[in-house]
Amino acid sequence: MANDGTKTRHITCVLCEASCGLEVQVRGSEIVSIKGHAEDPLSRGHICPKGVALQDLHNDPDRLRRPVKRVGDDWVEVEWPEAIDLAAELLGGVQERHGRDAVATYLGNPNVHSIGALTHGTAIPRALGSKHVFSATSVDQLPHHLVAWAMYGHQFLLPVPDIDRTRLLVLVGTNPMASNGSLWTVPDFPGRLRELRSRGGRLVVLDPRRTETAAMADEHHFVRPGTDATLLLALVHVVLTEGLARPAAYVDDLNELGVAVADFTPELAESVSGVAAKAIRDLARDVAVGRAAVHGRMGVSTQEFGVVCQWAIQCLMAITGNLDRPGGTMFTSPAIDIIERGLVGRGHRGRTTSGVRGLPEFGGELPVSVLAEEMAGPAPAIRGIITVAGNPVSSTPAGARLADRLAELEAVVAIDPYINETTRNAHVILPPTGPLERDHYDLIFHTLAVRNTTRWSSALFPRGADQRHDWEIARDLVLALARRRGRRLPLKQRIRLAASPRLSIDVLLRSTRRGLSVRKLARTPGGVDLGPLEPRFPDRLRTQDHRIALTPTVLTSGLAALRARLPEMRAAALSDDLLLIGRRHQRDNNSWMHNTTRLTRGRPRHQLLMHPDDLAARGITDGSLVTVASEVSSLQVEVKSSDEVMPGVVSLPHGYGHRRPGVRLSNAVEVPGVTMNDLTDPARVEGVSGNAVLNGIPVVVTPAAMSAKH
Repeated sequence: MANDGTKTRHITCVLCEASCGLEVQVRGSEIVSIKGHAEDPLSRGHICPKGVALQDLHNDPDRLRRPVKRVGDDWVEVEWPEAIDLAAELLGGVQERHGRDAVATYLGNPNVHSIGALTHGTAIPRALGSKHVFSATSVDQLPHHLVAWAMYGHQFLLPVPDIDRTRLLVLVGTNPMASNGSLWTVPDFPGRLRELRSRGGRLVVLDPRRTETAAMADEHHFVRPGTDATLLLALVHVVLTEGLARPAAYVDDLNELGVAVADFTPELAESVSGVAAKAIRDLARDVAVGRAAVHGRMGVSTQEFGVVCQWAIQCLMAITGNLDRPGGTMFTSPAIDIIERGLVGRGHRGRTTSGVRGLPEFGGELPVSVLAEEMAGPAPAIRGIITVAGNPVSSTPAGARLADRLAELEAVVAIDPYINETTRNAHVILPPTGPLERDHYDLIFHTLAVRNTTRWSSALFPRGADQRHDWEIARDLVLALARRRGRRLPLKQRIRLAASPRLSIDVLLRSTRRGLSVRKLARTPGGVDLGPLEPRFPDRLRTQDHRIALTPTVLTSGLAALRARLPEMRAAALSDDLLLIGRRHQRDNNSWMHNTTRLTRGRPRHQLLMHPDDLAARGITDGSLVTVASEVSSLQVEVKSSDEVMPGVVSLPHGYGHRRPGVRLSNAVEVPGVTMNDLTDPARVEGVSGNAVLNGIPVVVTPAAMSAKH
């Protein structure tokens, strides 16, 4: 402690998957400084602009601290008991009138960044008992979980690249220089990339845009959006046909896999993807040498054949012997193992289906692309909804359409700290405490990390007298729903709801036989280093026979549709049509924090990126206003000439468009931009999983003045 009363505290940043350890200087209720904690064994002193901006979020005047209800066009603060009872009355009333499935739940991405949401939040959809549960999972990552479930027996057996020991890192449609990793907790990616190079390793990136990561790569290949499956299958084809396969003894169906990919040659892949056949062969041979890791993320999951892409990546790792091997892709050994402890279910598929299109659920959730349609018609299946830390109007396909549907519902309840594009339709908003006002432990991201560590983060500041934690809101709402129904919850459930997240985590830590506890971790800045990743298969497999089948029917079923689309893909590769892809920036946090001066200052980054040749061919001037039209909608935005996108590709960032009526942003920051998801069609989903298709969207770009004349 300094003489002026300044204290040093160590906390976890919860704004992205990197989960960096931070060192914070605090004087009373004032943050003096925030920097990366150099002694943290996982993040090693790394920090990005979002971590520094935690103080802006804490002090944000737009953040709600007390519940509000909508009265006409106004928001009125109410006391917590009234707000909880109103929420229970709204949701319970809809179910009494229309049945339990008439209320939907939408869970946003921040839920996995809050220990209280993980320990208590899932009690809300269980209490409602509706089949209509949705989350951000089916926006961008469902193919990962479906492939893990089908091949490894558990939806969270998600291998991560062992970047600290690999010789070759291949990244497909992922940009960790901006994201700090996605389904891959890899803080300090720049530092780890330098270390990779220092030991003679290489980075290869496959992406239709020269992203921040691709710009740092030893090798970057432009890939036409939506064609990655042909390229990835061609890599598998080369390994098998050239006799390079070295699978582990517990891997089955090698011959069947060879038959399945026999026609996916490098030449076929070149004809549709634009990547040279020679480059594909060279890359396949290099991966087969060993100590190579291939990882694909949003760019490949959010397209028509996302499951085929993720399946091909896992097959490539398995047949080259790089799966579950140091330097390849590996599985963690976290202090609290959510898989071993059964804290997350193995997964299941097709127990229920959506009403309009009949799309199957996975893991108890329906694809979010059906959310709006289930609210439509004279007798809608969904008549009420509760959103928890989510903004589906900004983040799901055709969000403007969803906004119209939300405005017609009988009950909209939100657990959220903001009045945003989604919650402006709520009848009551229940705001939880902010990241600096609550304890934290990473149940999920320790499971996806590049090193085995464990860390407890105590709240930096006490909550206000009128504030509630998210776990308390969930507890009280579940109890209020039970009271309304005249029921008394079972004793075991009441005990579970009453236990704080700190107590729950402490019990789990103490039962690990590692001598751990919350108290010990709280006294250990940066937490405890449990060592590098270690081989875990076949014991960690959750398949019935503890073996890996390479060709589960649910995964190979997408090949027929892919083959049927090949003629169209070849024709598109020769045309001058445009395909839209998304992008993210390090200073953005999905659909929020765009009212923070610290993150929004500097050069604008909301523009449509377009290749100079495509601009010239259409007579469009760099910096002008253009109209971007898809099959379902159109919008106007400034265009920026850039050769970082390949010809035939345009790019918009996701999460913009905050100037819709009713959104409350009191800060003076004006954030231009539009949400690209308004251009996406909910009818277009990934063929096997039902994941939203957000990349490879056919669009037409014209000068805005020309569009206005017509």
